[in-house]
Amino acid sequence: MQLSPLLPIVYRILQPNFPNCLWNGDRNFKAIALTFDDGPHPQYTPQVLQVLDNYNIKASFFWLGACVNRSPAIAKAVSDRGHWIGLHGYDHRSFPVLSPSELKESLGETQTAIYNACQLLPEQVRDVRPPNGLFTPKTLELFSQWNYRPVMWSVVPEDWVLPGVATVVQRVLNQVQNGSLIVLHDGACGGQDVAATINILIPQLLQQGYQFVTVDTLWQHSKIN
Repeated sequence: MQLSPLLPIVYRILQPNFPNCLWNGDRNFKAIALTFDDGPHPQYTPQVLQVLDNYNIKASFFWLGACVNRSPAIAKAVSDRGHWIGLHGYDHRSFPVLSPSELKESLGETQTAIYNACQLLPEQVRDVRPPNGLFTPKTLELFSQWNYRPVMWSVVPEDWVLPGVATVVQRVLNQVQNGSLIVLHDGACGGQDVAATINILIPQLLQQGYQFVTVDTLWQHSKIN
């Protein structure tokens, strides 16, 4: 069963109940954030970078520590281009199943992998998107204690099940609005189509007058930080 029709409803329910998470940017500004989860990937991430380079757009990447360790040169290429880097856990285990010490270790190991690859200090990489979007109030409490910022989403076209490029593009276009936080995947699940998807999506969104910004810019425009 595909979840994409339900995700906008889930978003509208969750957002007001967890106001300290970044779900979207300011609705008064025609700025959106394009984000990618589950990388870096040795094949798919360079393809994404090429498209972003072509349009001179900055995006945000939420990385798995294990993938950074496997592809440090790709990670550095992303960072060197000025894209925003966040954490997605070390190995994509859902955060609610981890003990506090396991969660802290997963995030810390991912920060270490990013530092080794990109020389970004831990305090420069403190945005966290939970794998599968799963979290609990306790998860958010721990993030606050450890000075992490939880980043969620407002547009999730479910590209990881490979519904086809045209379908993913249309789902995004149907849902996008000012401040949208769009989630795509450049990892093993979904990465096959991601470059082709954004190569169609980006010019259409630019034509509609949207400005692409990083997650950090959305935080700066939000009332939480």
